[in-house]
Amino acid sequence: NALTETEWQSLREETLGYVETLRASGCLIDARPLQSARKASTVQVRNGQTTVTDGPFAETKEQLGGFFLFEAASFEEALRIAAQWPSARLGTIEVRPLDDGLRTDSRY
Repeated sequence: NALTETEWQSLREETLGYVETLRASGCLIDARPLQSARKASTVQVRNGQTTVTDGPFAETKEQLGGFFLFEAASFEEALRIAAQWPSARLGTIEVRPLDDGLRTDSRY
């Protein structure tokens, strides 16, 4: 909310342009925004009882705004692509490789 309306619109347009650049390069698989964390619910099942709580579980000022999924030749290339994401100048971009499946040999 610290951005002015003009700054927000500029960042939005720059972001949409970057998404199109990645899409045109063929490496973008998907990119989508998430709705506000105020619309989130947290689900837990304990002892067979389901509890649904309004709002995100994490008590933090930072919120997950969306995701972008792309193919990269290496983790270093993925870091370079993420560093060019316009929001990286204002917030934090977390980069994670996909796993091939749910691991059986270890926990996260």
